[in-house]
Amino acid sequence: MELRRKLPFLGVSCPKIQAFSVKMIVIVITRSYSILRLFFSKIAKDSVRRPEKETLRAHLRHPTPFLSPEKLEETTEKKKKKKKMRGKPVPGKAILVLCMVSFLGGLLFTARTWTHSSDNSFNKERHLQFIPLTKNRNPIQGDDHSEDIMELAMARTGQTGHQVSEGPPQNLRKAFVVIGINTAFSSKKRRDSLRETWMPRGAKLERLEKEKGAIIRFVIGHTTTPGGLLDKAIDAEEAENKDFLRLNHVEGYHELSTKTRLYFSTAVSIWDADFYVKIDDDVHLNLGMLISTLARHRSKPRIYIGCMKSGPVLSQKGVKYYEPEFWKFGEEGNKYFRHATGQIYAISKDLAAYISINAPILHRYANEDVSLGSWFLGLEVDHVDDRTMCCGTPPDCEWKRQVGNVCVASFDWSCSGICKSVERMKDVHDNCGEREGAVWNVHL
Repeated sequence: MELRRKLPFLGVSCPKIQAFSVKMIVIVITRSYSILRLFFSKIAKDSVRRPEKETLRAHLRHPTPFLSPEKLEETTEKKKKKKKMRGKPVPGKAILVLCMVSFLGGLLFTARTWTHSSDNSFNKERHLQFIPLTKNRNPIQGDDHSEDIMELAMARTGQTGHQVSEGPPQNLRKAFVVIGINTAFSSKKRRDSLRETWMPRGAKLERLEKEKGAIIRFVIGHTTTPGGLLDKAIDAEEAENKDFLRLNHVEGYHELSTKTRLYFSTAVSIWDADFYVKIDDDVHLNLGMLISTLARHRSKPRIYIGCMKSGPVLSQKGVKYYEPEFWKFGEEGNKYFRHATGQIYAISKDLAAYISINAPILHRYANEDVSLGSWFLGLEVDHVDDRTMCCGTPPDCEWKRQVGNVCVASFDWSCSGICKSVERMKDVHDNCGEREGAVWNVHL
């Protein structure tokens, strides 16, 4: 306690660490004292011997002439006086005081430097948290890592300041799948076309959540001036339908990679689901087929499902899907690595949590589907190429339905969605939609 009172910057609280620190201080002081004593003694001896050597060398170079007895006596007296002035030993107390001052000064400097470096290393560590990826896990029975992963994901979402309108993240809701429909402020008619076809509304939406664990939300951020007319229009639409997930994100076409990353981070902080799906608001979806497809992959902990493609890397400015970082993909004319097309894809819980935890260091390319695929490179991830998730609009999906191969999702490749989806969504639903009530008959 006396040591802590005199040296408060040591800050030791554990008795064992305190005792060890005292021993180390005593050892360092004792050895420093011995070293300094020897050092100053050597300096004193050298200071006596050096002038004699220098005088001898000078005499050898320039021999002095014969001196008279009077001058010789005078020279001898001067040498005696010089010897008295030099060669005084340094007191031991002075060495001890100097040793203590040097040691304490160095200790104080080291403590401050260590604290500063520790803070920096903590900040780096906070941004470089990677989830433990287990090899064998059965999500039906649960495992020892799932809760830890979700806690890390929730912590990451809190650190990055993501704010959502679905309630506090500590109250995670169990679900089988979270389906986020990417939408924009100008897409109200598209949203209404989905509500009138494949997306349940009101009481049916609540029943779907309770009975099948399927959460469906339109995902949207805010404008550059929150609280404006567009934001108020979304607020009014949300009050009427209760089917929005609001993100702390500024909407913009060139910010889709950021929005996608934030969607998964936010969804993980609200729902503890087995799967997380992203779909565009101009794509037709058969909910029953989606849920049954995902259920078949439930035993795989890290799975990435969609229509895998490898399109060309476009390096010419001004064209659609231009990639500013084209040089990273090799020579001109090269193709991207395999990744799911952006109209619809699904990822498992572990991968969604991975995105949430490592969001600040995940690189974003110009195209959001490329960004998502790049985040899983180098990880032990199962890529599932499911062509039922990218059927064409009638007659393609209609023929498949007639032979019993109902599609999960349908859209037009040429439009990256259903062309003129507001006018055509009902027609696609009538010709390619699963039978009425199919989703309620799916067994999980």
